[in-house]
Amino acid sequence: MAPPTTPVKAPPAAPAQAPAGQVAASPGPVDVTKILQKAGHFTVFVRLMQSTTEDVELNKELNTTNNGITILAPSDNAFSSLKAGFLNSLSNEDKTELVKFHVLPASIASSQFQTVSNPVRTQAGTGPRVTLNVTTTGNFVNISSGLTNTSISGTVYTDSQLAIYQVDKVLFPLDIFTPKPPAPAPAPAVESSRKAPPDVESPSAAKDVSGAVSVIVHNNAVLLAISMVAAMFP
Repeated sequence: MAPPTTPVKAPPAAPAQAPAGQVAASPGPVDVTKILQKAGHFTVFVRLMQSTTEDVELNKELNTTNNGITILAPSDNAFSSLKAGFLNSLSNEDKTELVKFHVLPASIASSQFQTVSNPVRTQAGTGPRVTLNVTTTGNFVNISSGLTNTSISGTVYTDSQLAIYQVDKVLFPLDIFTPKPPAPAPAPAVESSRKAPPDVESPSAAKDVSGAVSVIVHNNAVLLAISMVAAMFP
């Protein structure tokens, strides 16, 4: 009789691995800053988000709502190609808008860029001065701001709510880096076309009439006095 065999247990399944170049999801709340820091070569963009507190706003939105977000993260090489002192020359308001211009208010998978409708809205607002245009050729995704043309060079992170892609140029919004259109000139004042009725006399006219009456009365009194004196002394 053959000895009983011990059943062989299947080895535990290995945890799913993120594709090469992507940051794997971590347990706990989503933290955009930690994802970019773990990916590396996004130091300047992380610092810019922290200085404007946009990282706090993004993390709050991701962890307290069901809103999706796509971040087009410029690499450190993208910032190094800019003129020295460029970021320091921007106001705090412009820095905030610059960060928001790299954030889309929807989670877009790489395959969905082929079907997005232009212009693509950013968290900087709506309208041609703060929106992007996306064109695709096969798997090549081109991003245009009207001042900057670049392409997505890699996927940093994706889940059901957040997608982060690397771009190799900083996207310049027209709203910051081109003159704003002049404000429309104020409309000329409209003069009233109403006229006073012809039988209504102005206050000055009434004053003149009253003066004339007083003179006439005065002259009559003088004539009467002269007549009385003449009668008394014939």
